[in-house]
Amino acid sequence: MVAKTEEQRPVSFTGPAPHILIVEARFYEDITDELARGAVAVLEQIGASYERIAVPGALEIPAAVQIASTSARRFDGYVTLGCVIRGETSHYDTVCNESARGLQDLALRHGLAIGNGILTVETEAQAWARARVAEMDKGGGAARAALAMIELKRHFKQLTA
Repeated sequence: MVAKTEEQRPVSFTGPAPHILIVEARFYEDITDELARGAVAVLEQIGASYERIAVPGALEIPAAVQIASTSARRFDGYVTLGCVIRGETSHYDTVCNESARGLQDLALRHGLAIGNGILTVETEAQAWARARVAEMDKGGGAARAALAMIELKRHFKQLTA
């Protein structure tokens, strides 16, 4: 019998179902669609409500999260999805590093619950292996990470209330 990966285990979540914003970079549309399929499946397992927005690429994801977090809309957490595949120039390094740094800065400075599902890979085959729900399901993994951080925030909020 093969052990289940974290992404294949049933999702557990305590407390009221959260409202999540899924931010999708559309540069590699088909790959991002598969990531979103995994994320949505996890969110629906726990009865979470969610909204989806699209941005052109991974570099725009942190700005979209920042804009949403300061809007009148209330989100308990954010799931960020996209794909960056290495090309022939150093642009890959910039996009990977800056999108990750931007999301980490938002999480640290503003206490946002963010699940980072931006794939950074060498080849399209690697991207598909990570995106497919039946394989690594990194979209589902990003949703799980966001949910875990929401639970952590709620836990510490209760301690201070």
